[in-house]
Amino acid sequence: MNNQVLSLVLSRLLIALITLVIVSFAVFFATTLLPGDTATILLGQAATPEAVEGLRKAMHLDEPALFRFLRWVVGLLQGDLGTSYANEMPVTALIAGRFVNTLKLAGVTALFSVPIALTLGITSAMLRGTVYDRIVTVITIGVISVPEFMVATSAALIFAVYLKWLPALSLANEVHSLSDILRVYAMPVITLTFVVSAQMIRMTRAAVIETLATPYVEMALLKGASRPRIVFRHALPNALGPIVNAVALSLSYLLGGVIIVETIFNYPGIAKLMLDGVATRDLPLIQSCAMIFCLGYLLLITIADIIAILSNPRLR
Repeated sequence: MNNQVLSLVLSRLLIALITLVIVSFAVFFATTLLPGDTATILLGQAATPEAVEGLRKAMHLDEPALFRFLRWVVGLLQGDLGTSYANEMPVTALIAGRFVNTLKLAGVTALFSVPIALTLGITSAMLRGTVYDRIVTVITIGVISVPEFMVATSAALIFAVYLKWLPALSLANEVHSLSDILRVYAMPVITLTFVVSAQMIRMTRAAVIETLATPYVEMALLKGASRPRIVFRHALPNALGPIVNAVALSLSYLLGGVIIVETIFNYPGIAKLMLDGVATRDLPLIQSCAMIFCLGYLLLITIADIIAILSNPRLR
């Protein structure tokens, strides 16, 4: 690794760190702007002003927001996510099981969506201008135009209500066999695969087409190399950076889509837990879940940028 590449990688890591600090600030103060008083919501409307004030002091809600933010950041650095207001349990314990469920859902979705999207994107670029390419492009644009909640609702209506093939709810704790896995994950994975694959196909196709237009690829074509050999031997290795970036960006959409999917299918993941926390104004739980989503997104984007830097032939 030469000095220029090392400098670019370090600068990207520094940018990611600064972004994480800014995001933590935004997450904390955005949650404090949620309507309603947390103490009043937890105690109910019948609570006396003295009881509400006592609970506010116990939860340090009477302190200035800046002091509470600094205490929260110090806790995060020490691995302490705080205590849930609604459940009076450590937030870490509440998140642990739900986080595993969300990771399983994201992993299964990536396992299906990435190979499908890369295959369609690369073959569409290879057969640019053909009927196959037009069909893939039209379907991709159509899927991108449909929001996640519409895809999820349509899947529930078709497969659960009309065809009765799959359950409308995805309960991860009811998995005991392979058939249970298929039944639990089928609907959420179908929805997320549609959303993620469409973006990935479009970006992969564009990256491969751009690489195919470079002079060295045209030279290989003039020398009589076959189109598959040109694509897999010359184009793909040099398009690795943009393709990895496309995969990372597309998978980052999981973080937004999974919130809608977990809500519609009642999947017991971290997004559903965060929405439950919003209903009870459980600020430590909301803030921790939001930071996990932001950290996951930032991690994917940073990894994609570093791979793009390392795979750039002009920096080797």
